[in-house]
Amino acid sequence: MTQASPLAPPSFPELPAIAGVTARVAKARYKNWDRCDLTYVELAEGTAVAGVTTQSKCPSPEVEWCRDAIPLGSARALVVNAGNANAFTGHRGRAAVEAIAAKVANHLGCLPSHVFISSTGVIGVPLPVDKAEAGLDAAFAAAPCGWEQAANTIGTTDTYAKGARTSAMIGGTRVELVGIIKGSGMIAPDMATMLGYIFTDAAIDPKLLQQMLSAANRRTFSCITVDSDTSTSDTVLAFASGQAGNAPLTSMDDAGADAFHAALGDLCLQLAHLVVRDGEGASKFIEISVAGAESDASAHRIAMSIANSPLVKTAIAGEDANWGRIVMAVGKAGEPADRDKLSIRFGATQVASGGLALEGYDEAPVAAHLKGQDIQIGVDLGLGEGRATVWTCDLTHGYISINADYRS
Repeated sequence: MTQASPLAPPSFPELPAIAGVTARVAKARYKNWDRCDLTYVELAEGTAVAGVTTQSKCPSPEVEWCRDAIPLGSARALVVNAGNANAFTGHRGRAAVEAIAAKVANHLGCLPSHVFISSTGVIGVPLPVDKAEAGLDAAFAAAPCGWEQAANTIGTTDTYAKGARTSAMIGGTRVELVGIIKGSGMIAPDMATMLGYIFTDAAIDPKLLQQMLSAANRRTFSCITVDSDTSTSDTVLAFASGQAGNAPLTSMDDAGADAFHAALGDLCLQLAHLVVRDGEGASKFIEISVAGAESDASAHRIAMSIANSPLVKTAIAGEDANWGRIVMAVGKAGEPADRDKLSIRFGATQVASGGLALEGYDEAPVAAHLKGQDIQIGVDLGLGEGRATVWTCDLTHGYISINADYRS
């Protein structure tokens, strides 16, 4: 990986082993590099699965495979290929996915539909089946690895490995949750533009796990953006091995269901923030809160209009308190807004209200706020009770450099 983002955490967190989950990595050499690029995770029999996938109308065959398998609710393995997205590759791409699933299913003695597959990297290049199969043979024989090694292996333009943990009490039983994720560019939430994997030892019905993951996704992964571009390959999967020994959760009325739901949401938020903090070329982490909208959905669309504005993002990169660009982004969102009721703040400092700059506005505290790495922008439309918070990063020349050279 290249030099870590200035917004990266100081180190990879200590993540516990999850009973019933074993990760291994190998070199399939999908690109001309000397690094592990295939991740194989073996899951205990009876593991429940849930997932959300990209809303792109040009999804990869891996996404289509997962969409078909998720409703079945059962998983035995995960395979993640890095360096080749296998998207827009026609029947050859689908054949590669089927070959991977068949090989793993034969190895484990399970159904191919119990094998979940993701690929990430360059679009338009068929995944070489021979390299995938050789990589799987190497992974089957490899020693188990830790979460940091697995997190590094699923990355592409990421500058650091991303992982997080939470826990919850279900009755008298403590259950653990860990997650790893990759994502740096092509990040916009038409569900979540990334590959993310959550593992827990909790026993939980797959339908309930799906309900919880979908709800958590709406508040986290679907509230981040780096560049407004939605990938062909985005997938977030949650696997529950059921090895903790808790009374199985089957509905939100069960004791401990609320605690597990909260822990899952917290884990998803941590992972989502890690992706934004590794936004390609990013130097600022930006939180945008919108209140006073006619509905939560309207507030979300306005917040994303601000977050995706190149003019707003470059102003933040330049540490320029140009609040007029916020007004512009609110106005172009296509949502109900009244210029003369609009209020804007940077950090704790109110800068505009009632259609004009605040009387006696002093730009000095705003300028000081913008010199930091964590930036807050607040907007109040003064129309209703709708509110939303989204997260993004600034736009620097580094983004251009990374993406101009992506295939070289």
